[in-house]
Amino acid sequence: MKVPRERRYALLLAANDSDYVKKVYGGYFNVFVDTYGEEGDEWDLFRVVNGEFPKMEELHKYHGFVISGSPHDAHANDPWILKLCFLIQTLDAMEMKVLGICFGHQVWEVPVGAEVIAFSDKTGVEMFIHGDHILGIQGHPEYTKDILCYLINRLVDNNIIEKLYADDVKSTLEIFEPDRKIWEKICRSFLKRT
Repeated sequence: MKVPRERRYALLLAANDSDYVKKVYGGYFNVFVDTYGEEGDEWDLFRVVNGEFPKMEELHKYHGFVISGSPHDAHANDPWILKLCFLIQTLDAMEMKVLGICFGHQVWEVPVGAEVIAFSDKTGVEMFIHGDHILGIQGHPEYTKDILCYLINRLVDNNIIEKLYADDVKSTLEIFEPDRKIWEKICRSFLKRT
């Protein structure tokens, strides 16, 4: 029987853990690993939002990188965002696997030569692929229904959306829960493919 080769991945976390996700999941790191990881994988966490980055001389040790979503502007000039942009340019030049989620998708500004594989009226580029090593997804495949409901409630509490609209969205979630299994398969397949 062939034993699968262990793979090492890095999560570049661009957001701080919400109280809800810390309480229920132990933090976003666990949410990402549960969604994209498989048995035998090794995952490292770098809280890039707090200035924690992998060492440049150790990048080659990883089979892939996942850049999380963030409440920050992907095009801001914050020092950590500029450092992240330099890192992703380096990863692109090395042709390392990089999966960008929401903010992690936006920070790329869609590389030259990338193929847009999904779009919508609201977002011109919902999903793109560049070569066989970069995949950007505007959505959040890692979010569970309860995380989405928590976020909707937080938006209501902060008067960003109206309660009536939030109730409609939550009702829709009850009927048409996002098919996370398909997204997990797409993302895992991308990260694992050699």
